Parts: sequence; structure tokens; C-alpha cells
Amino acid sequence: MAFLQVLSSFFLVTVFLSSTFSFANSHPGAGFGSWDGNFNPGGGWLPGLFPGFYQFSCPQANDIVMSVLEKAIAADPRMAASLLRLHFHDCFVQGCDASILLDNSGSIVSEKGSGPNKNSIRGFEVIDEIKAKLEEACPHTVSCADILALAARGSTILSGGPSWELPLGRRDSKTASLTGSNNNIPAPNSTVQTLVTLFNRQGLDEVDLVALSGGHTIGMARCVSFKQRLYNQNGDNQPDETLERAYYNGLKSVCPKSGGDNNISPLDFASPVKFDNTYFKLILWGRGLLNSDEVLLTGNVDKTVELVRRFAEDEALFFDQFATSMVKMGNISPLTALKGEIRTNCRRIN
Repeated sequence: MAFLQVLSSFFLVTVFLSSTFSFANSHPGAGFGSWDGNFNPGGGWLPGLFPGFYQFSCPQANDIVMSVLEKAIAADPRMAASLLRLHFHDCFVQGCDASILLDNSGSIVSEKGSGPNKNSIRGFEVIDEIKAKLEEACPHTVSCADILALAARGSTILSGGPSWELPLGRRDSKTASLTGSNNNIPAPNSTVQTLVTLFNRQGLDEVDLVALSGGHTIGMARCVSFKQRLYNQNGDNQPDETLERAYYNGLKSVCPKSGGDNNISPLDFASPVKFDNTYFKLILWGRGLLNSDEVLLTGNVDKTVELVRRFAEDEALFFDQFATSMVKMGNISPLTALKGEIRTNCRRIN
């Protein structure tokens, strides 16, 4: 009887290992040591994504990402916000699949030329450097889509913000969508109703909208993205009356009525490279830079108004929700299993 029990156990272990290695071989990045199989789409994980995905195939992946980020952000503190924005603009167009990184080619019309991205989106060289180092350490293993997610988290951490357990295992698209980029990414002059609609379209709610908008606690915006508020908010050649007067006067010196479209101003002038909750305090004081920032308070949506106030009062609450919403955003329509590919060069399909 004991012999039969041992034989039976050996058979079960053999079947388990066989199926495990089959899974690992079909998923180049799969690490099967830390995955307990408990996926929870509502709470953070989707089937095919889990934090230990590269535990065995490329355990140094995050260390490589962080080492490049540390140097890049030290040289250009604005880069942290740029990389965070890159992940956001990727996920809102056909999911978190690194489509935003693709250059124009015979088969690709790049998203880089869309209205929200042209002359604005940046950080591609940092992603290229990360990818090159990862290819050297772990060839054809870590996807560009996961690099964007890791870079967004790392940039947040290095700016003083929260960390989070990041599900990994995304694969890279073989397509891009210029139309999707033009239609799905919220414009800086959006009304709160438009913001809610565009976020809902991605499976994100008002809580996610306000928390993720808090990413504007770091970074800069071009004059062209807020000029309307200064000179012609409602088509009557008058400024936005919700702008605090001293702040308004200061912005006019940076952003003239004619020209200067590429002049930049901090989204959070009080602490532009520090990830904190000052962004929400500024909104309460009428000092939100973009229309899409200020309407979270003035747009007559009770939920967003309440959240702006709560996050302004409680930084820990904001940090916790930002981390949760970043995981949720990172789960938008990922390519997993045998879908897509692992690009060797993030700028072009294999």
C-alpha cells in the first residue's frame, strides 16, 4: 500500500511538473515559483498576469529598470512624469501593449503622431536603454509593455510616491492605432463629463479618474494645453473665472496670447518633481493648471469633488488609491499567452 501511495504521488508530481514546464515554455517570461493561481481581476490580477512572472526567467528585470531610471531621472527630473504619462497613453489605446512605442513603418501608422502625443510624448530613449540592457541580460524575455509598467512604477517611487505589487506578463502588440490615440486619450480641456466617459470606456471609475489625475503632482504641460483657460475659456475672449488671480497672472507671463505654444509650466508649481498630494490642494485653491484638473472640483460631479477634498487632506489615502488604480489601469486589455509577441526592439515589430 505504501508503495502504491508513493507511486501515485510520483505520477501526480510528474504530471504537475510536465504541465508547468509546458506553460513556462509557451510563455517566455513565465516564473512559476511565486504564482499561487489566485487571480482576482477586481483586486488587481488578471489571468496571465502575476508579480512573479519573471522570477526565474529574468529575476534582475526590475533592478535593471531601476538602475536606468535612477540615472535618467537624476539627469532630467521631468523624465519621471514623462514615463508615467507614457504608460497612461499606452494603456488607453488598445490596452497596455506598448503600441505607443512603435515608429512609423510600412505596416504601422505610429501613435506618436496623434494629437495628444505629437511634440509632447517623450521618454522613448529611456525605454530603449532599458530594453537594450534587458535583452543583454535576458534575451527575448521581458516585453516592452511590461517595461512601460515597471518604468511607471519606478518613476513614481523615485519621485517619492508609493510602490505597488505589479502584475507582469503582458506581451507586445503587432499593431498601433492612430485613431484610438486621437479618440481615447482625454484632452487637457476636457469637461469632467468627458473625462468620466473616457475613463469608463476603459473600465475605470470616478475614483480611478481622480486618483490617476493625481499623477499630475509631477511634470510639466505646454502652453498650448492651457492657453484657452487664460484667454478664451468659453469663446468670449475671457479667462477661466475659476483660476486664482495671482496664479492666472503668473501663467500669462509664461504663456502669451500669441505664440509660445511650446513654453512649459509645472502641473504642480509648489513641488513639481515631488510626488505628493499638493496637486489636490492647489486645485482647491484655484491653481490647477489644466482645465481637466480644475473640473474635478468645479464640474459638479459630487464624487470627484469629494475625492479631491479627501486626497488633499490625506496623502496616505491618495497614495493607496493611486497604487490601486495604477494596477487597475495596467490591467486594461493586456495581450497574454500566445497573443502578440516579445519585441526585440520596442520601436518595431519583430
